[in-house]
Amino acid sequence: SGRLTRLDYWISEPSTTNNRMALRSAIEAMRIISRKGTRFRLVFTSDSQYLVKGMSEWTHGWIARGWRRAQGTAPIENLALWQDAVALARQHEIAWRWVRGHAGHPQNEYANDLAVQGAREQTASDGAVPSQFDGWLAAKQAKGRLAQALAPFPDPSQFRATRPYPIERSPS
Repeated sequence: SGRLTRLDYWISEPSTTNNRMALRSAIEAMRIISRKGTRFRLVFTSDSQYLVKGMSEWTHGWIARGWRRAQGTAPIENLALWQDAVALARQHEIAWRWVRGHAGHPQNEYANDLAVQGAREQTASDGAVPSQFDGWLAAKQAKGRLAQALAPFPDPSQFRATRPYPIERSPS
């Protein structure tokens, strides 16, 4: 129909870390989007520098070195998740953007609320579901807690995708 629709999803797992869940959330979002069977231009905005720097900087070096760190023998934490994220990201053009957490960015604050609720209740949305963002935002604004929401879709002329991921070499 050409109409853009805001959807929500959330995931949880017991005894996890913020870094792991930031990666998992990006992976699940890309899985949902990839099911459309089309290459998309995506902007992922997150308050996780681990995710944003990892996907826009670190993974490029790790891949070029056969999924190894530049120095030392310390393993890459969450390696399987990084590999899944890169495999899914290769299907699209993606710009990874960082925003400061808990700084009033409405969409990020909403995502944080979904994540906290999912972690507290150990629930998941079982895929993309109709968003409750507009009602959530109106309630926050009525209490004077948040400014107007940012435009949900960035200006296409400002889109700058992360450079393509290197070809993986066979382990030696």
